[in-house]
Amino acid sequence: MKLSRRTIVNTGVLAAGGGASAAAAKLARRYGLIPPDPGGIYGPGEVLTYATQRILTSEHSMARQFNRSQISQIAPVIGEPPETESYRRLLAAGFLPWRLTLDGLVARPLSLSLDDLMRLPSSSQITHQACEEGWSFIAEWTGVSLAYLLNTAGVLPAAKYIVFFPFDESWDSLDMADAWHPQTLLAYAMNGEPLPTRHGAPLRLRVPRQLGYKSVKYLYRIFATDTLKSIGKGLGSSSPDLGYTWYAGI
Repeated sequence: MKLSRRTIVNTGVLAAGGGASAAAAKLARRYGLIPPDPGGIYGPGEVLTYATQRILTSEHSMARQFNRSQISQIAPVIGEPPETESYRRLLAAGFLPWRLTLDGLVARPLSLSLDDLMRLPSSSQITHQACEEGWSFIAEWTGVSLAYLLNTAGVLPAAKYIVFFPFDESWDSLDMADAWHPQTLLAYAMNGEPLPTRHGAPLRLRVPRQLGYKSVKYLYRIFATDTLKSIGKGLGSSSPDLGYTWYAGI
């Protein structure tokens, strides 16, 4: 049964009237819109937020794109590059030995060098990166559409999530709606230059419809799966450990 805007509105009214837990549970059971982190005191709200975003963006709504004249002069960034020995070796070698693996529930697992990625059809977007801490910037990102790689690998129908593993501990995942979205990008360049180290070199995810922490930096593996329960704490990402939610739609 298709989830309608009326259903979302009515469910929201129930929640506002004090029946949040029951309304969220009913919505989750009926339509399968259960985020990986539905527990705890904020769980019902997370389910309602996720369901509402999914229906409102079900027609592949696009994040706003900007003109080059609107690119920010300063692009703030939080955190330092990974300190692991493996990452430092790759950085020192100009990422020549680096490979991106795409495996899991796929028909044709991939292992691609940076040069391999740069030979694939590329796309660029000038989009807004909104940080959960309140700052933001606009930049041009160039790379390969995630959907293109998923098609190339032959993602199986059983896949429900795409997981992104970086060289640091900030792993995350997307549901298939965002994974297939035409603006979801694997970026290797920023503002016409190779991706700066602190912005995630050699490759980062860009999800312009979600807050900045979903755009995972320092990627080395992408994994298609039907469940997130056996990965980390089973909450879909490392973000809940920092007090953030798995779904960060804006």
